[in-house]
Amino acid sequence: MANRAGAQRPNGATQGKICQFKLVLLGESAVGKSSLVLRFVKGQFHEYQESTIGAAFLTQTVCLDDTTVKFEIWDTAGQERYHSLAPMYYRGAQAAIVVYDITNQDTFGRAKTWVKELQRQASPNIVIALAGNKSDLSNKRMVEYEEAQAYAEENSLLFMETSAKTAMNVNDIFLAIAKKLPKNEGGGAAQPRQQGMKINNSETSQTSEGGCCK
Repeated sequence: MANRAGAQRPNGATQGKICQFKLVLLGESAVGKSSLVLRFVKGQFHEYQESTIGAAFLTQTVCLDDTTVKFEIWDTAGQERYHSLAPMYYRGAQAAIVVYDITNQDTFGRAKTWVKELQRQASPNIVIALAGNKSDLSNKRMVEYEEAQAYAEENSLLFMETSAKTAMNVNDIFLAIAKKLPKNEGGGAAQPRQQGMKINNSETSQTSEGGCCK
């Protein structure tokens, strides 16, 4: 559907559209999925984060020039006993962040399994990002940056090493996803045009699944 022209404000500035996308985080338990979301949504980090049970839901908006991207974020539990629930959360998702711990080689192998599952069962056009978390512990590194980067390139994934503790690349990986998501569904909206990129405050209420622009 072709976009409608943005509405004109009295001063002549063009208003941008609002796009809503479902994003899911996947990965082994204790790799820092919840910590990444907490850092992105609330700017906080807890040294001892409790394990997620089932899944947690949060929202956050990112402004890219004339488009406001609203992420509906599903933070899934990493324990094996919750694996069977994962399809319920990634079904219909437009984006996924698969997280591993750079100090644990096994979590990288598990991340590859998640990527394969997404490629096989998720939406065909899903944007997948690979996040090597805990980069602040590089002295304990077990997964080399080059190894993960090569894997990401082979599978057409976005890739960054992140640190929920120091906030390194946390906002950046969500912004990279926001830039890559299609924003040509629907048209005009009531959100003022924003210059550059901006991250807005979070919301906690649940909204509908899927992605749309309005």
